[in-house]
Parts: sequence; structure tokens; C-alpha cells
Amino acid sequence: MTDPTPQAPHLVLVDGSGFIFRAFHALPPMTSPDGVPVNAVYGFATMLARLLREHAGTHLAVLFDASRQTFRSEIYPQYKAHRPEPPEDLRPQFSLIRDATQAFGVPGIELPGWEADDLIASYAVAVRAAGGTCTIVSSDKDLMQLVGPGVCMLDPIRQTPIGPAEVEAKFGVPPEKVIDVQALMGDPTDNVPVCRVSAPKPPQLW
Repeated sequence: MTDPTPQAPHLVLVDGSGFIFRAFHALPPMTSPDGVPVNAVYGFATMLARLLREHAGTHLAVLFDASRQTFRSEIYPQYKAHRPEPPEDLRPQFSLIRDATQAFGVPGIELPGWEADDLIASYAVAVRAAGGTCTIVSSDKDLMQLVGPGVCMLDPIRQTPIGPAEVEAKFGVPPEKVIDVQALMGDPTDNVPVCRVSAPKPPQLW
């Protein structure tokens, strides 16, 4: 009797920062018995528990930003420099959220010098190259350039898929052109300026 054909991997990647900030801003202040803020922890754990019940993947991981300092800020110091520090009552919850992720038995992955987006992109490309598929649980527009054969996104709030048609409706171009559009239009949320290209001076004809 031969072994059944192994199931192709379906990797589910959660944008941890997206979960954290959505939970923090969606819920009223909450504290633990010893007075530590926990509204983001509660919201994050609720969303992760729901995902664990409902997702159809073979593997799942949560990707976190290790810190605000990355290789991009070394190249371009103004990158995200305008963003304020996280709210005071959110800061103690970051480590608790990592503990909660571990308690669920879910890998929480981060890498100094890199953003969660970079890790998500690396894993998505790798699993697709290995013949598997990937679902990115996020609505972050920066990740939409990854959408295509074998890779889709899932809006965690609306619980709606984001495929090539949704990306083109948002940007006016297919996913593989998103990087070009973003390079030209800039991104005020990341403090990336608009690309200004000067037209060449026409030759004198008279």
C-alpha cells in the first residue's frame, strides 16, 4: 500500500502589528487585576482564537516587527520618522501579546533589522516556490504587491478575501505593478515623498 500524496503546504501568515493596533483602537481601556492595560492583548487573543478555529491552512505563524529601527531607516533616516511613539498604555502589552501567541502554540516570528512585512514576503515567496500556497491575514496595502498565483490576502476585520481584482480596484493596476505605483506616488504614512521627475528640456528648434 502506497502512502497518500502529501498535502501541499498552505501557509497562513498573520500581520501581528495589524492585529495589535486594530485591537487596541477597537476596544475600550481594560486592565488586569494588577492594573496593567490589556485591551490590545484581549482583542489580539480573540482574533487569533477565531483564526485558529476557522483557517484552513496547514501551517500558521504570526509575524511581528522587532523594533522601529530597520535597514530602511539606516538607508533613509526619515523613513517613518514622523510617527509618534506607541501610546503609553499600549507599550506594556507588546510583550504580553508575544506571550499570548506562544500560549496558543503559534510561532511568533521577528527578526532585528527587518519589518514583519519583509518576513511575510519572504515566507510567501518561499512557500509558493515550494509548490504551496499562502494566505496573508492583513489589509496592509504594502503587502498587496504579493497577491497573485498561490498568494492571496484576507481582510481580518471584514473577513473578505483580497485577490488581484481587489488590488486592481484599489490601485488601478494589477498586483505586479503596485510597486511602481507606490514608488511614484510615495506614501505619507511611511514618510516616503512623492517621486518628482523633471521633464527634459526640449532642444532648441529656432
